[in-house]
Amino acid sequence: MTTINQNFDAIVVGSGPGGATVAKELSTRGKKVLILEWGSNSKIRASKIQMFNMAGRPGKGMLMTSGIPVVRGITTGGTSIFYYASAFDPPYEMLRKYGVEIEKEIEEVKSEVPYAPLSDDLMGPMAKRIMESARDLGYDWQKMPKLIYQDKCKAKCWKCVYGCPYGAKWTARDYIEEAISNGARLINKARVEKVIIENNKAVGVAYIVKGKTQKAYADKIILGAGGIGSPVILRASGIKDAGYDFFMDPLITVMGPVEDLKGGKEICMAGGVHMDDEGYLMSDMTVAKGFFIGFNAVVFNFNKIFAHKRTLVIMVKIRDRLGGMLNDDGGVRKVIAKSDWDVLNRGADKAKKILRNAGAKQAYSAMIMAAHPGGTIKIDDLVDSNLKTEYDNLYVCDCSVIPEAWGLPPTLTLLGLGKRLAKHLAE
Repeated sequence: MTTINQNFDAIVVGSGPGGATVAKELSTRGKKVLILEWGSNSKIRASKIQMFNMAGRPGKGMLMTSGIPVVRGITTGGTSIFYYASAFDPPYEMLRKYGVEIEKEIEEVKSEVPYAPLSDDLMGPMAKRIMESARDLGYDWQKMPKLIYQDKCKAKCWKCVYGCPYGAKWTARDYIEEAISNGARLINKARVEKVIIENNKAVGVAYIVKGKTQKAYADKIILGAGGIGSPVILRASGIKDAGYDFFMDPLITVMGPVEDLKGGKEICMAGGVHMDDEGYLMSDMTVAKGFFIGFNAVVFNFNKIFAHKRTLVIMVKIRDRLGGMLNDDGGVRKVIAKSDWDVLNRGADKAKKILRNAGAKQAYSAMIMAAHPGGTIKIDDLVDSNLKTEYDNLYVCDCSVIPEAWGLPPTLTLLGLGKRLAKHLAE
């Protein structure tokens, strides 16, 4: 067993939006920070093979529950490498109930990252067709704020979901690189097993690199390994109640081929509408050809797989009920409730009407999957309003702390929570 012979002010486990923000903020304040990331730091090439290795490998990046894949990114930057860069405002009212206010931090984030709806030049023809149809039917379909450097972005590009190779999409790697430039140390392919606890106080972590267990010590430990990774580490560290009653934002893709349009290469989630009262989000979702084929093949729509360039796609994502549990090894066990299926189907019906109004002669539902697992270490349950666990000096900052499901992409919320936590730790 090896021990790193260096005293750190903080160890950050995981490099997704929450952990990356804490690492960046603390290093900016002159703190010595160690970042431990299970995945690699390979340059993003936007290839199918690389994405599979980082987000599609069964049991690691892709987990299954009740036949539904739950996807996460295992690499520097976490799932933000593969997200669609959508920036929804946090659920301020919900967080306020738990003593958490991050309005100021969100304004700071918005001044640091690219935050704006897509320009008309970057909005693809399929997204525009869907928007026009939805508005014609009375939906308040609007452009979505995106975390994209639009001067670097390319029209007719499909590579967002594979990881942007042009540096146009903001990801948590941006903050990690800033932290490193401030003196932080990043160790990749380091899988943290547990937090080292002495006298009810977190003092370090034990992790595996190249098959060997190593230890590192710091004054503060921050878990940012995600809604699945962090609770598994907490359980191994003695907090056995982590990993229960969570959300995972199930989504379904609804498709409809049209005859007068050829596309298939554009930025996803350019526009949409949040049907908050009904519990779901609808947005355009023009996916890359490989994903399109996969989404149809999974539900045996083999006769549809050649219509990629002319098929409009709408994503319906729901706010699912809390439930289920994680296994000690990170396996996901959750069944979607009948009431959630009803919401998903109602949203799919609305999406089909939009597609038919847009010119699709038929509309059908394709693959179901899940994203953004969270709520496994809830505020006011296993962490307090400062994201501190029952152990002194041990904090959590990722989607696991969100106390209630709200069914929207969490990136902006996690950046705000990371800033707030870093301020608290710095004090």
